[in-house]
Amino acid sequence: MTLTPTPTATVTPSPTASDTPFPTNTPLPRLDHWKSIVIPDNIRDGLDHPYIVFINQNNSATLGNLATAEPSTNTETLYFASPIDRADRTPILELPESTTTQVYLAPLGNAIAYFVTDPLQEATGLYVLYVADGLSGRVLPVDSLTQRGIFSAPTWSPDGAQLAAVIETAYDLDIYVFDLGTSAWQPLIQHPAFDFWPAWSPDGRYLAFVSDRMICPSWTPGEVGACDPATNPLPNGGHVYVLDTDSGAITQLSDVWTMESPYWINNERLAFSGGNPLDLLHPSRSLWVASLPEMTAREVRLNDGGATQLNVAETWSADGRQVIFQSANATTTEIVVVSADGARLATIDALSFARFAMAAAWSPDGARLAIGGRGGLCPYGVRVLDENFALVATGVNPRSMCEPIFSPNGRSIAFSGFNTNAADGRVDIYCSSADGFDAQNLTADLRGQMILVGWVGP
Repeated sequence: MTLTPTPTATVTPSPTASDTPFPTNTPLPRLDHWKSIVIPDNIRDGLDHPYIVFINQNNSATLGNLATAEPSTNTETLYFASPIDRADRTPILELPESTTTQVYLAPLGNAIAYFVTDPLQEATGLYVLYVADGLSGRVLPVDSLTQRGIFSAPTWSPDGAQLAAVIETAYDLDIYVFDLGTSAWQPLIQHPAFDFWPAWSPDGRYLAFVSDRMICPSWTPGEVGACDPATNPLPNGGHVYVLDTDSGAITQLSDVWTMESPYWINNERLAFSGGNPLDLLHPSRSLWVASLPEMTAREVRLNDGGATQLNVAETWSADGRQVIFQSANATTTEIVVVSADGARLATIDALSFARFAMAAAWSPDGARLAIGGRGGLCPYGVRVLDENFALVATGVNPRSMCEPIFSPNGRSIAFSGFNTNAADGRVDIYCSSADGFDAQNLTADLRGQMILVGWVGP
């Protein structure tokens, strides 16, 4: 790794989002504000099994008595925890508490991006931690990841070698990649329209993104067909495109307008949504799947779901053959499992969540399905179903399961949960077997709030 990277003659984002696009013209910076981080050898040298990553906010002491609240410390700590050895819990980074969940993990755990918004503790901007070298530095000096009114999270390539990020350039939004080996930015997708919400395919060949280029071919004043922000509102979404990194070809997958980031089911299936679930009078949300390399997209509908469907909180099986989601109408919301051709495979009557409050996870082999809540709406304990959608585990300790996530090897489930009998109704991070049994509390001796980030490792 080069401590003093070669600058590239590109452009820097403006420090704040604006309702009116305006040009920017400053070269992107070199890596700055770097510091050395102590990383244990078992993590620095590469992970030999998956680790759970979580954030602990306000961890000022490790005590057995958790009954007494304490003042905020304005800091949070990022931990790696082993599902194999409960004692193997390693603090990796101490961050300003205002970072919250703006932490972005390379899948293998070799790099971590994070956003700092507290200039009293550290210079504001996007940072990258080189785990193997134990070095952390600022790579982008912006005040927010919301640019031109659109929040776009940076995303790592599967090997953790490149970080794709959206950057204001001239009057538009472009997608750049930060190369971990050279510590330099390079343009990846440049167009006078807005390009945002990048998502790498699991094999790294494709990068999906959203663009408004079919509606607004340019935001640059004076260009043919340019949009005028005085009469054209800034977009709240766009159409889905895919960049083939082998050929450089960019293909529009659909004319469906989406207001959410696309996401990959596997190397050959990309999922995205259509409709507007925020429309108070006529909410709708449709599910779409694109097939690659054919570059074709089709809607996945519940065959008996009616003409207008509001399908939310979906999770696809890894093979793309099944999807679980909440099917909502004016009066009810039911949990259904549907095949890729729209056939109803199961209705989960035993569980009920508010709209958008369900969080499900399939095991990589599709043999297990964990169902919990999100956003604190987690009324059930551990719930794991088998391939026939029959309950395998119905645990009551902990009393809730929130945001369940299977490990990459499928052997464990990480989730956050709370026990109503515990002091202050605190949230902890748990790990169970793939069947939902033997749930262990990984954070019982830590103070403060716990936030599950995800898994890293092979």
